[in-house]
Amino acid sequence: MIKILFVCHGNICRSPMAEFVLKDMVQKRGLADDFYIESAATSTEEIWNGIGNPVYPPARKILAEHGISCEGKRARQITVKDFEDFDYIIGMDSQNRRNMERICPPQYRDKISLMLDYTDRPGSVSDPWYTSDFEATWRDVNDGCKGLLDLILT
Repeated sequence: MIKILFVCHGNICRSPMAEFVLKDMVQKRGLADDFYIESAATSTEEIWNGIGNPVYPPARKILAEHGISCEGKRARQITVKDFEDFDYIIGMDSQNRRNMERICPPQYRDKISLMLDYTDRPGSVSDPWYTSDFEATWRDVNDGCKGLLDLILT
């Protein structure tokens, strides 16, 4: 089983979008049983009294527009154990990467990458919390997930 963890700052926009986009892609290819896909945050800003906030409404809306549900998803923070458990740990921007590298045991650093590393235009997935451009984030996440899945399946 291939285990993939997507990571962003709060785990309410970009990383859950990536989680559910990739889940949809592998489901449509009949590969859901071969993958375990989750998402997490580098911060605790969206976690209150141990309970994570749900996916941000505009992110839920754009997923729903593409026929993808993220029902039941709640923010959670990445843990040191995640670096051991997951095969791919994919951040959305360089700040996410720096935050992950701070807590990642050295032997697992090669598991860390960025979402757009799997496209022909490496860089950062802009945070729609600040840009309000959920359509651009959708395109980046969709392209990154396609590239990642193509890489894994070749």
